[in-house]
Amino acid sequence: MFDAIQPGAPLALDGVWLTLPSAAGPVEILRGLDFSVEAGERVAVVGPSGSGKSTLIAIAAGLERPSKGKVRLLGQELSRLDEDGRARLRRGRVSLVFQAFHLLPNMTAEENVAAPLEIAGAKGASRTAREWLDRVGLAGRRTHYPHQLSGGEQQRVALARALATRPALLFADEPTGNLDHANGRLVADLIFELATETGAALVLVTHDEALAARADRVARMAAGRVEP
Repeated sequence: MFDAIQPGAPLALDGVWLTLPSAAGPVEILRGLDFSVEAGERVAVVGPSGSGKSTLIAIAAGLERPSKGKVRLLGQELSRLDEDGRARLRRGRVSLVFQAFHLLPNMTAEENVAAPLEIAGAKGASRTAREWLDRVGLAGRRTHYPHQLSGGEQQRVALARALATRPALLFADEPTGNLDHANGRLVADLIFELATETGAALVLVTHDEALAARADRVARMAAGRVEP
């Protein structure tokens, strides 16, 4: 399957299986999954609950290891890297946004956005963080802590944090799932606008068909596979 992937593709999964133990016996979460994303491509992943959408992201980002198959992320085969190696590969080049905002509660909005920049060794992390908070309409909230922000504001901080490093690949797992309609639409608009501006490839997991339709391509999952 990899032979069909163009050089420079930031992500390719080839024949990926994930089998987990349970009291009733092995459970197959992913079943021979093939999936790829080209540079700058925006792909929506849709499907019923339990079809393996979030697991796809966990495997693709190297947060979880497959039982079988190959995962190539940013040109590196993940099976050849240990946990530290996978973390180094992601640093500054792969970002994730989740349905739960995952902001650090003891840091301000600015500090949350600056943190991955500082970890990546970027200069002017605080200045860049302020610029990105301005981009998502939160310049006046930069000194606020997560508990002082609404859900929509927290997700915009999470998005600013994800894109401030200008990653090659952005994973977004149900990023509007905890938001009301107005905030969900605002966050969705920002995701597509800013991912396009930075040139990041986007893998967007969503139940929202209207949101999925904005992507360049829709991958439909069922029973641990992407449907042909």
